[in-house]
Amino acid sequence: ADVTFTETTADGSCPNAYVLTRTWTATDQCGNTTIHTQTVTVEDTTAPTFNESLPADETVECDAIADAVTLTAIDSCQVEGDRIVVTFTEETTEGSCPSNYIVTRTWTATDDCGNSVSHTQTITVQDTTAPIVTTDYEDEISVSCGDIPEAPELEFEDACSTDITVEFEESSTFDGSDDPYQIIRIWTVTDECNNIGTYTQTISVSVESQVEGLSTDLCNGDDIQFDLFALLDGDYEIGGTWTVTSGNATIDGSIFNPYELELGTYTFTYVDDISACPSETTVTLVLNDDCIVLPCGDADEVIISKAVTANGDQWNEYFEVTGIEGCGFTVEVQIFNRWGAMIYESKDYQNNWNAFVHGSSVGGSDKVPTGTYYYIINLKDSGLKPFAGPIYVGTK
Repeated sequence: ADVTFTETTADGSCPNAYVLTRTWTATDQCGNTTIHTQTVTVEDTTAPTFNESLPADETVECDAIADAVTLTAIDSCQVEGDRIVVTFTEETTEGSCPSNYIVTRTWTATDDCGNSVSHTQTITVQDTTAPIVTTDYEDEISVSCGDIPEAPELEFEDACSTDITVEFEESSTFDGSDDPYQIIRIWTVTDECNNIGTYTQTISVSVESQVEGLSTDLCNGDDIQFDLFALLDGDYEIGGTWTVTSGNATIDGSIFNPYELELGTYTFTYVDDISACPSETTVTLVLNDDCIVLPCGDADEVIISKAVTANGDQWNEYFEVTGIEGCGFTVEVQIFNRWGAMIYESKDYQNNWNAFVHGSSVGGSDKVPTGTYYYIINLKDSGLKPFAGPIYVGTK
C-alpha cells in the first residue's frame, strides 16, 4: 500500500500559538484507504528571560546615583534575529526633604504572545552629608591686640542642596584687663535636609601696650586749654579716663589749664579700657614762669609758644609769637626737626603755622609727626638778637 502525508497549519492568537493538522493516508492496489489524523495544538505560555545580571536594590548618597543599566531578553520561541522588546520606566517618590527620595526602576520584557517578565530595582536616595567650606582660611591664629584680622568671608557648597543657610557668631573672653584672651568665630552651615556643619576660627590675642607717654613744658602765666591727648603717642581710643596722678591741679576731661598754678612737675594718667589693646599711660607737664608779657623792645617781653596741639579743639592750634603787638616788627620764623631739616619758613609770619607739612618733612601726612621741634625767630628792625628754642608739636 502507498502512504501519503499532509500537514496544514491554522494560525492562532499570536505567532507562536497555532494548530497543526497532520494526515497519513494508506491506499492499497484496489483503492481501499485508511486515514489517520493528528492534531497538534501549539501554544506559548513561557515568558522571556533577561540576559544580563539584574541590578539589585540599594541605598546611596544623593550625589552617587548610577545611571540605569540597559537590559536585553531572550525567548524560547523567538525566531533567530527577532528581538524581544524590553521597556523601561522610572518613578520618583518624594521623601522628608528635597534630597531624600526613592527611585523605582522597572524593566519589562514581552514576547509576541504577550508573555512578560519584569524586574524592579528600588533605590533609596539619602542626603547625610553636611555642606563643606570652599574658602581657605586659618582655623587657629595668634596675634597681638593691634593686629586682629577681620572675619573672613567664607563660601560653602553642598553636593545636593542649593539652599544653604549660614549663621555666624563671634565671642570673646576679653575682660578689659591686659591678660591674654581668645576670640572664637563659628560658622554654622545647614542644608535642606538639616545636615549641619560647623567651622571654627580661634584667635589667641596677646595684650601689649602700644601707647607712649610724652612730656612738655608749659608756663603758668598762660591761660590756655592744653589737651593732654597731645602727649600720647600710639594707638588708643579717646573714650578712656584721665586722672591727675601728682600735683595740685584739676582737669576737664583731657583739658588742662596751667594758669596761675604752682611751679613744678605734674603727672596725669590715661586709662584706655575700651580698645582692643587696653593701656595705662602717664604723661608729664613741667610748669615754669617764662611767659611774662613785657613792654616793646625788651627781649624778655617776647612770648613764644611752647606747644602746638593741632587737633581741632581750638586750644594751642597755632605756633604764636606774641607780646610784640603794635611794635611794628616783621617776624621771620624758621622751624627745624630734630635732624636739623627746616620744615617751615616765613619771612612775614602771621601766627598761622599749625604743624602743616613742608617739602622737607618726612611721611605722607598733611601734619608733621608729634615730637619736639626747634625754632629760630628774628624780629626784623627790633634790634634784638634772634630767639631760638624747642617747641613741642602734638598732632594727634
